[in-house]
Amino acid sequence: MDKEYVLQVAETAKNQLLVTTPMNVILSWGVEKFIATVFKEMPALRFRVNGRLFKGFVIVALKGSDYYEIYLMNYQETKCITDRAFSDEVGEIIDRTIESGTNKAEYEQFCRQQWNELLTK
Repeated sequence: MDKEYVLQVAETAKNQLLVTTPMNVILSWGVEKFIATVFKEMPALRFRVNGRLFKGFVIVALKGSDYYEIYLMNYQETKCITDRAFSDEVGEIIDRTIESGTNKAEYEQFCRQQWNELLTK
């Protein structure tokens, strides 16, 4: 696969993620090092996360020209969390899977606890 194409796709995926996802959400993931890569013969963006629900790598791979497949990878397994995400859905899907979960009340309680711990230290 052409290196320039892989770099272009990864940069586009990163920019789309940063534009469509609130910065405080992205920061809550503990993101480290965006990297252009090829995954399952698809150009992709890979980055490490240290979320509440998942720690490891997130891979956002371009499938065709319209949508992304999103994978979670750690030392135990590689798991596809969706095989069809449009650019404006990627951040929400990642956040729900690695940080906030599906129970909003429980996540809000967790965030309040974290905030209180920061204030009392």
